Amino acid sequence: MDAPIQVHGLTKVYGGGFRAVDALELNVPSRSFMGFLGPNGAGKTTSIKIITNMLTATSGEAFINGVSVMRDPKTALADVGAVVETPEFYPYLTPMETLHYLGALRGMSVGESTNRGRDLLDMVKLTEWKDQRVGKFSKGMKQRLAIAQALLTQPSVIILDEPTSGLDPRGMVEVRDILKQLRKMDVTVLMSSHLLNEVQEVCTDVSLINRGKLLRSGSVADLLDEVKARKIEVKTMRPLTPDMFDRLRSVPGVKGFVVTGDLSFAIDFEGEEDAQARLLIELQNLGLMVVSFKESGLALESLYMSLIMESR
Repeated sequence: MDAPIQVHGLTKVYGGGFRAVDALELNVPSRSFMGFLGPNGAGKTTSIKIITNMLTATSGEAFINGVSVMRDPKTALADVGAVVETPEFYPYLTPMETLHYLGALRGMSVGESTNRGRDLLDMVKLTEWKDQRVGKFSKGMKQRLAIAQALLTQPSVIILDEPTSGLDPRGMVEVRDILKQLRKMDVTVLMSSHLLNEVQEVCTDVSLINRGKLLRSGSVADLLDEVKARKIEVKTMRPLTPDMFDRLRSVPGVKGFVVTGDLSFAIDFEGEEDAQARLLIELQNLGLMVVSFKESGLALESLYMSLIMESR
């Protein structure tokens, strides 16, 4: 099997007939960073718990590096690092002691876990906290330590379940910086998320899921190419005047716009980069004195919402 993670017909039915996962098909390409994207309740965590052998599937198969998780979970998960749900550690241990303990459970010597742990704590920016007890850590710091322990044995497959969930803005930025580093490493990553901008910013590939079913899967770039209309946010030094409305609507590629503030508005625009450049020139010709002009990052959201409406 070429894809390190493969899921075929995965189904989980709870009491009362509720299908949390419904015949899910999923292939995560080698060395890709796959965003497993869906709203809360879409079946992401249930799927990941089945893939990591924390839940039993009603039917279907999950393979990691060609080994069935259902039939041989120990072998299948031997080369996997995972962070599923909120991480908890012994509060009286330091980060390095935590990595020593977890390394010993996985057959690593103290020397191995020390050398590897030192590099990982530097990567997740916890070096200055390496001698502090984990019980004093914020949720964001614990999440960074959890990612470090997932990488401890240098696995080829990393599985993360909502790694920025519940974090404050600073914590989210810190964890996303680490995720961007993972993208450059020689690993395959499957990360669930309900945040479209996060997936669009961090991931190379995305699988869209709703009500336990796969809606669409592919590279982020290819899926974005399917979205014809982009939303462009504009801030100006001068407000739009009534006579500018008709002139703006007549600009090629403009499908609509909405005023979002005294000096800001959003344009639904259809066109490539050269057309966007011409749009910027047209805005300047209106005398608006453009301060900023950028895509809002909602292109993936447009595709996702249209797919959800079609799946109802």
